[in-house]
Amino acid sequence: MSSGYIWAIIGLMAVANFLVRFPPIAVVSRLRLPAPLMRWLGFVPAAVMGALVAGEVLRPGGEYLITPRSPYVLAAIPTALVYVKTRSFLGATLAGMVFFVAFRALLG
Repeated sequence: MSSGYIWAIIGLMAVANFLVRFPPIAVVSRLRLPAPLMRWLGFVPAAVMGALVAGEVLRPGGEYLITPRSPYVLAAIPTALVYVKTRSFLGATLAGMVFFVAFRALLG
């Protein structure tokens, strides 16, 4: 495959993604939604992030790795505590990277 073909596919995928996602966002942003629905929608980003993180922590590389010596699981615990204490997503992300690198180095 040529690089031009690959870039064309990437561009077309970006346009398709925009066309599928933008209209509903544009319509809903102009509506006044009930408070319970807005509160419920506020949990969607956290739920999606939780599902993505849990999948990577429990199944790194596509296979379950739930052992006491798993650097993924070990790093997730203090990372969660950092988030609970600071309520900072960026801080927890940075702490998680540091914890993961440290546990991976310690466990070899």
